[in-house]
Amino acid sequence: MSNPLGSSTVAVSALGFGAASIGNLYRAVPDEQAAATVDAAWQAGIRYFDTAPHYGLGLSERRLGQALAEHPRAEYVLSTKVGRILVDEPDGAGDDLANGFAVPATRRRVWDFSAAGVRRSIEESLARLGHDRIDIVLMHDPDESPEPDRALREAYPALDGLRREGIVGAIGVGSKDPAILARFATETDVDALMIAGRYTLLEQPALDDILPACVKRGISVLNVGVFNSGLLAVEWPDETRPYEYGAAPADILARAQGIATACRRHGVTLPQAALAFAAAHPAVASIVVGAGKPEHVERSAEWFAREAPPAQLWADLVDEGLLRPDAPTPA
Repeated sequence: MSNPLGSSTVAVSALGFGAASIGNLYRAVPDEQAAATVDAAWQAGIRYFDTAPHYGLGLSERRLGQALAEHPRAEYVLSTKVGRILVDEPDGAGDDLANGFAVPATRRRVWDFSAAGVRRSIEESLARLGHDRIDIVLMHDPDESPEPDRALREAYPALDGLRREGIVGAIGVGSKDPAILARFATETDVDALMIAGRYTLLEQPALDDILPACVKRGISVLNVGVFNSGLLAVEWPDETRPYEYGAAPADILARAQGIATACRRHGVTLPQAALAFAAAHPAVASIVVGAGKPEHVERSAEWFAREAPPAQLWADLVDEGLLRPDAPTPA
């Protein structure tokens, strides 16, 4: 099943693949394992693939492009991001783990949301991917840049122009910051918002302003981080599981365990419920899950394909104060 993005001609599979892990997120992934992971996503029916220059200083784009070259170009949708230009660092020593990636620090990122930066970023991404087009271009984490408004003032108009020219099929922004997402939802005509960790079974702050604006204006949502960095990716979350890429606070862990307990009563696993819930909002076009091993993407696809959890599970979570009563739930 594929879902259109906004008013564009681009349609994405209901389950997407996030390629940060094959860019050596936190740990090295062998080339063969990265290729096998992308192939496992394809075999599972995934046809939407997302990457970024930021992921492994270009390694993710190179690996994803090589793996997808084995498949007909018309059969999948590819997105990458702009906002960080990669420049050579010939004397760079050590690795990039300070930024989360186990790759040599032979390059560095430079924030650039200018119109020229957007075009340069796209050209360089095309070269790394080995592709002649990118279907979706997203502005990446403008809230983290020194000049967040520059993405609105310069990058968005540049991308809008490329969309009008037919050079890219759809445009959007990706962030975990509710304020910047809300601004793009109300002040621009993007096709999609990539919402990171702000609409999950654990937390739903995007229900306040962002998702209502998306529904009103016909903007599609690419929902990422739906396991809250891994806390919801197991049947029983404990203190060893990450939350927001760090240790889970005691109240967050207790909430996750309360949800897991309710899931157990209804014969549902926590990750299965997390995926089903995250896809249920009418604005959501795709759930994008990351994986660095074939078995991880296969497991997510199997959870996603299961029958929807029973309606009583959601009612119980609302009654126990573990889910907002205004959150749409799976049929």
